Amino acid sequence: MKIIQWSTILLFIIILHSCISPTQTTPPAPYGAIPTKEQTDWQQLEYYMFVHFGTNTFSNVEWGDGKEDPKIFNPSGVDCRQWAATAKAAGMKGIIITAKHHDGFCLWQSNFSTHTVRESAWKDGKGDLLQELSDACREFGLKFGVYLSPWDRNHPAYGTPDYNQVFANTLNEVLSSYGEVFEQWFDGANGEGHEGKKQVYDWELFHKTVYRNQPHAIIFSDVGPGCRWMGNEQGVAGETNWATMNTEGFEPGSGAPDPSVLNTGEQGGKAWVPAEVDVSIRPGWFYSPATDDKVKTVEKLMDIYYTSVGRNANLLLNVPPDRRGRIHPNDSTRLMEFRKAREMAFANDLSAKADIKASNTRANSAEYSVGNILDNDYNTYWAVDDDTLMASIEIDLKEAQTFNRLLLQEYIPLGQRITAVSVEYMDAVAQTWRELTRATTVGYKRILRFPAVTAQKVRIEFTAAACPVVSAIGIYRSPEQLATPAIARSMAGVVSIECDTPDAAIFYTIDNSEPSETSKKYTGAFPLRDGGTVKAIAIADNANRSETVTARFDIAPEGWNIILPHGDDVKNMIDGDVHTSAKAKINSFITIDLAQSYMLNGFCYVPLADVQAANMYRYDLEVSVDNNNWMQVAVNAAFDNIANNPVEQAVRFDKPVEARIIKITPRESVTGSSECVIAEVGIITR
Repeated sequence: MKIIQWSTILLFIIILHSCISPTQTTPPAPYGAIPTKEQTDWQQLEYYMFVHFGTNTFSNVEWGDGKEDPKIFNPSGVDCRQWAATAKAAGMKGIIITAKHHDGFCLWQSNFSTHTVRESAWKDGKGDLLQELSDACREFGLKFGVYLSPWDRNHPAYGTPDYNQVFANTLNEVLSSYGEVFEQWFDGANGEGHEGKKQVYDWELFHKTVYRNQPHAIIFSDVGPGCRWMGNEQGVAGETNWATMNTEGFEPGSGAPDPSVLNTGEQGGKAWVPAEVDVSIRPGWFYSPATDDKVKTVEKLMDIYYTSVGRNANLLLNVPPDRRGRIHPNDSTRLMEFRKAREMAFANDLSAKADIKASNTRANSAEYSVGNILDNDYNTYWAVDDDTLMASIEIDLKEAQTFNRLLLQEYIPLGQRITAVSVEYMDAVAQTWRELTRATTVGYKRILRFPAVTAQKVRIEFTAAACPVVSAIGIYRSPEQLATPAIARSMAGVVSIECDTPDAAIFYTIDNSEPSETSKKYTGAFPLRDGGTVKAIAIADNANRSETVTARFDIAPEGWNIILPHGDDVKNMIDGDVHTSAKAKINSFITIDLAQSYMLNGFCYVPLADVQAANMYRYDLEVSVDNNNWMQVAVNAAFDNIANNPVEQAVRFDKPVEARIIKITPRESVTGSSECVIAEVGIITR
């Protein structure tokens, strides 16, 4: 009798326990390559600051040659706390500093170089910028990272087997001296063109040195291993962007995969190497007074945000300190405006209190319920059964809402799985589902933009290589930015101004004053053949104002004659349209008759805005007043970094020269091809 009673009690306890603590459902198995914890933590940073600062700040060049006098580095008021405070206020999570650029100048007192702050005039050679910045980052709760270029145009050992150990010693010196480093930034720059000194880099040694000192650091390069370059410096990751890639057999620099592969990653790639978007808030990477009015607009920065963070990449935005050693007011003001625009865009998640249902839930378990994607916890997620590769969710906003943004996140610790997304909304009148937008990859974060619609119900269908695992969604109504005007000038010197915002009024000035609603209203194109400065703003009916846009023009090319080369397309290089181009053979002449003599202070070359274009890299330049007697102005000169950042190149001469005819001889293209492309050529007389 007692045995039966105890058996009954035991059975009751087992049943009760099973009701209170149901068996947990097995989570989805990881799919393909997966991130380390450090890579997942890194991706959640999303946005941080790049700082290019050094001798180039004072010499107006992008790549110093290593021969510059280190005493030119003498900022009058370095304030790294101001950098850190600005980054913090901008919503950034860290700062990466160019501790050593290609010129070899070190921002600390290196024992392995004689081209350092020790030899500079700054603080009588006793300063240490890395110490000041690392301290400031810790004070403001920011991550600290370093860029050290393996290329060194100053060190005598560069180009010899001994240099690899010199660079490893340099890495060791920095990475052991300034506390935690969250990212070590490498590029693959190597030597001065095909005839310059080359170094066979020992990447294995460099990586071992990093990890020995900073085991949790993310290493950036074209191919990682921590994160990768995404193929351009314009801020645009691929609409399809996998965090996986096949890196075996590749290395940074010329040994990297094609930029198109870097831009999109590779589905099923064996390595987890997420993309980082590096782009500058100004046209160049180092500060120049000439770019004070060329800081990117909020509209452009928001577009970059959507094509970087919004496409499964981190955003590394360069903000170069000025010659005082402080972030310029134009840059800091724009950063605050950019933060405000992001906050306004994502201020109100319309799905936060929505009803939501799914076509499938993993084992019908509450642990993987679709409700997890609305709980603001990245580490909870909706998952479906293993054999379900296509699943959908339906969101009921409870009332009609107007929206134009959709945010999606995968739970990446289990890998990147989603290959396609289809979004529909319920047409309330017709009571039918209508397509809203489509996308491919999601990854850590994907933000889709589309024209505003008003609907109560939204349906999202996911197609995946393994059962979808979705961590979060968000539905938003983002204020549409008032487009900044676009200023252009024709070959004949006629200026036109356009604005993509319909019905916006455009006001402009040509006297370098700031435009306002009291300035001249743009009603049609106007002549400006002799050059000048045009500033314009757009103002909408609701008094919403765009930012001011500035364009500076020199002498218009009307009447110029291209003597060489011959061809139907040669006029494209002086037609005022940067989207057209002409070709010229390497080592052949580009000879242009300016129709009259000018005192030239320099010239301009506009490349095609495409990192895969055969843009001109090295060139000779001669000038003449009579087409018989020639003066050499530049021999085997280079447009530094034009391969990665193909923007207008304005070259100023050491002293003015008189010329009626200019002769440019392309010596090398960035692709090594037998021809180069020219979008525009211009002169600088001011």
